[in-house]
Amino acid sequence: MSGIDTLDVIINACANSENCYFRSMAEPTFHSKVVAVVKRIPRGRVATYGQIAGLAGSPRAARQVVRTLHSSSRKENLPWYRVINSQGRISLGRGSGYEGQLTLLQAEGVAFKLDGSIDLSKSQWRPRIKQ
Repeated sequence: MSGIDTLDVIINACANSENCYFRSMAEPTFHSKVVAVVKRIPRGRVATYGQIAGLAGSPRAARQVVRTLHSSSRKENLPWYRVINSQGRISLGRGSGYEGQLTLLQAEGVAFKLDGSIDLSKSQWRPRIKQ
């Protein structure tokens, strides 16, 4: 079988399968979906890692959202600081970025409670989902 024949077999085998490993190159990756979602978070609002994962199509992939933010925030010019944990807290440790994220969020008007958390009922981004 030549290379072209092999490719035709793979394409034909995948034609009716949603779980085929060889997907269309045009299909957006989880990474690109996360980047697109994070870019939509408006000033003065926050989203959780799990919320971003869900909006990107994989609700259980919050840790992958962390990896995407870590690896692509500068390159993609992402507002990474608008993403917090599900308890409404900054996940970065003090001396490891916490203070910078706090400053950026406060500059956008995000209010913090006395315990250092953000009231998600007031500050969480709730995008309109197209149906």
